[in-house]
Amino acid sequence: MKTRHMDYWITGTNNSVIGNNDTNLALGFTSSIISVVLFGSNFVPVKKFDTGDGMFFQWILCASIWIVSLVVNIILHCPKFWPLAMVGGCVWATGNITVVPIVKTVGLGLGLLIWASANLLTGWASSRFGMFGIDPEVVAKPYLNYFGAGLSALSAIIFLFVKTDVKCVTLPSASEAAPLLRNSINHSENTTTDESWVDKLSPLKKRIVGCVLAIGAGILYGCCFVPVLYIKDHSKNNESIYAGSSQFDLDYVFSHSSGIFLTSTAYFVIYCAVMKNHPKVYPEAILPGFISGFLWAIANCCWFLANNYLSAVVSFPIITAGPGLIAAMWGVFVFKEIKGLRNYLLLGLAFCIILPGSLLTAFSKI
Repeated sequence: MKTRHMDYWITGTNNSVIGNNDTNLALGFTSSIISVVLFGSNFVPVKKFDTGDGMFFQWILCASIWIVSLVVNIILHCPKFWPLAMVGGCVWATGNITVVPIVKTVGLGLGLLIWASANLLTGWASSRFGMFGIDPEVVAKPYLNYFGAGLSALSAIIFLFVKTDVKCVTLPSASEAAPLLRNSINHSENTTTDESWVDKLSPLKKRIVGCVLAIGAGILYGCCFVPVLYIKDHSKNNESIYAGSSQFDLDYVFSHSSGIFLTSTAYFVIYCAVMKNHPKVYPEAILPGFISGFLWAIANCCWFLANNYLSAVVSFPIITAGPGLIAAMWGVFVFKEIKGLRNYLLLGLAFCIILPGSLLTAFSKI
């Protein structure tokens, strides 16, 4: 049975790791819990602020992610930088540009639930069956693994029937709501609102667009770890350019985050060009965007650790299913996006399915 372990930790030997499997499991599940809480909450700081079409916000968020990864890289004494690991960051950043439209169309709770389910299935399938050139993960109890993944897919279908009530953001004053960059000097005198394309959609179209974007984002998110797993799997092949590469997943977080920041910057530059150098830049979204990125970066580092100590086929079901529960609680108790007995029952049913589904998938490996 194939498992992924660190080749070193402090002493640099395999024996110290193999002899502490209980410690590895404890570290892995602790990292998973931290990731679940932070991934389910990282968009909360920006929820009450206008982010326009989201392009400026996603660039601020990704800049914050890169800064955190730089600090982690320095703490790890700057391990070797692998450009291929940047591809995973590029894939993630591509999915991330859809987050603001998703939150505006179907809400934070439902949006995260849908993309988390798609993320779970994609990440699980790529690890379980060895997609995209990575080695397949062998599980001790395949029937539990398949059954758990099937339950997760069923919960994703149930989430689609949960209706949300997404309200427009009301800001304190017109001056705070105004973008920093205007189309012209006299723009503020001729225009009273700055609607994005999302705001112009009908309720039905918002729901369709939001669900489609959430599924697409989840698929992209589910593929973002593939390059790192590919490098690790080919490290023992002496003929591979990745021979001797690190088996410690956190060593790749800086490369991954660099791909995120460079891709988000490229998208923002393209956006500025399309907008003829008059992008919508909202000052009130800057600090919340940095906080959101900080929370996400910490959660992502913990996910890298969970992949290292538990393997991706175990960590994916836990970390992708759990944030939906946290986000739904925010949506129900704080933002009041999800209301009504029918929606509460559907959410309860979905959680009763996805939680045992994620646990079955996890225990199939252990």
